[in-house]
Amino acid sequence: MRLLLLGGTEFVGRAVTEEALARGWEVTVFHRGRHAPPEGVTALHGDRLADDGLAALDGGRWDTVVDTWSGAPRAVRDAARAVRADRYVYISSRSVYAFPGGPGMNEDAPVVDGSPDADQEDYARDKRGGELAALEAFGDRALLVRAGLILGPYENIGRLPWWLNRVARGGPVLAPGPRDQGVQYIDVRDLAVWTLDAAERGLGGPCDLASPPAHTTMGGLLEACARATGADADLRWTDPETILAAGVAPWTELPCWLPPGETYDFLQRGDVGRALASGLRCRPVEETVTDTWAWLRFLGGEAPQRPDRPRVGLAPETEARLLAGGLT
Repeated sequence: MRLLLLGGTEFVGRAVTEEALARGWEVTVFHRGRHAPPEGVTALHGDRLADDGLAALDGGRWDTVVDTWSGAPRAVRDAARAVRADRYVYISSRSVYAFPGGPGMNEDAPVVDGSPDADQEDYARDKRGGELAALEAFGDRALLVRAGLILGPYENIGRLPWWLNRVARGGPVLAPGPRDQGVQYIDVRDLAVWTLDAAERGLGGPCDLASPPAHTTMGGLLEACARATGADADLRWTDPETILAAGVAPWTELPCWLPPGETYDFLQRGDVGRALASGLRCRPVEETVTDTWAWLRFLGGEAPQRPDRPRVGLAPETEARLLAGGLT
């Protein structure tokens, strides 16, 4: 199998590249040259937003393209029109669904507006525009991987690395409740396996890719962090009302966490039946957390950070105030 990765050097692209290499596929990685790709690939360089930025792809032919782009949809449009391939896989996001949704939402739910010709706007519309660009060029030969929260080694957003580093410091840790609140996510390596399997089978159209809603909980996630790091951490479970009353932002200041209720239910209780029926297998949260901690330690504790994403995590002084019972 001849695979072209548009990206391929960080997080999702890196995991897909390594999985393809492990299968013995012939892998070409097209990127800007800012990060070293895995050994064993053919590397092509170019800037998708520059004039003639796709020139390095001229003359190539691939069985499958995997595109992880998150910016201006016109970059997906231009690549999808230019590349010669049998199939096009676009790594999208469940963020394309119209907000708010509801529990049990699946691929049939309403989506936001988007345009394949647009410049960068916001994440949801950019991803929807990228989907439309892939569909415009490849039709039913386009697979739209609508990923949920992605965790695992190589993460350059900072969510799980922040929790691991915070828990590793030990002491009282603000743990956002309820403890049994579900966390619906996908390990980046499980995403890679499913994506390449689906490409081989010729699967097309949209597919929500995340674990079943009850795969783990906030308790399961944070307790796995404590075991992985071996830290003497005291998880102080705090009710959502107290956290929200203090003005703490879910998801960003407390990564991976969303309070229960209708507003966010679609992100933690989505229907992923299509993915499961088509072969998705999700490894235990313990493995995701332990492997991410091992990778983070290999890097000296500091994970890479995407420059186009804000840093996540709760300020120490805010955590201390909440642990002491203060709301202001």
